[in-house]
Amino acid sequence: MYKKILVPLDGSELSESVLGHVITIATSCQVPEVVLLRVREPLDNSVRVALDPEIADELDQAYHDESADYLKGIAKKLEKKDIVVKTEVLTGNPAEEIIKYSKNNGIDLIIMSTHGRSGFSRIVFGSVADKVIRQNETPILLRPAGHSAIK
Repeated sequence: MYKKILVPLDGSELSESVLGHVITIATSCQVPEVVLLRVREPLDNSVRVALDPEIADELDQAYHDESADYLKGIAKKLEKKDIVVKTEVLTGNPAEEIIKYSKNNGIDLIIMSTHGRSGFSRIVFGSVADKVIRQNETPILLRPAGHSAIK
C-alpha cells in the first residue's frame, strides 16, 4: 500500500508524538522506507548581515549538523523496529519544503502533528500543517496537538 512515508519533525515532543503511528503503519504495512525530514529556517538576513560571513556560515553549518544528529537519534529508534529510515535536512519555509519534497520524492503518505495554535497565534505564525493540507496532493495523517506521545 505505502512505499514511502514522510515524517516532518521540528525537534519538539509534539512533533514526535506521531512516532507511534509511524511505527504501527510502517511495520504493519511493510513500508519499504520512512523519511524523517527536518526543515530549518534560514538564518535571518539581518543577523547574517550583522555577522562576519564566516561566522554566519559556521552558524548555518552548526544548525544543520544539530538537525542531522537529532534525526539520526530518531532514526535509531525506528531502525530498532526493523524500519528502513532515511533522514533529510532542508533549509527554507517548512510548509513549502515539505510539499516540494513530497511531490519530488514519490511520497505516499505524510504523517505529522499539529501544534494546536488557534486565534491570533495561528494568524501571526500560520500553521505548517494547514498549509501542507491545503497545498499538497499526498494523503496526510494528522495528529492533533494535546495528545501524549506513543513510543
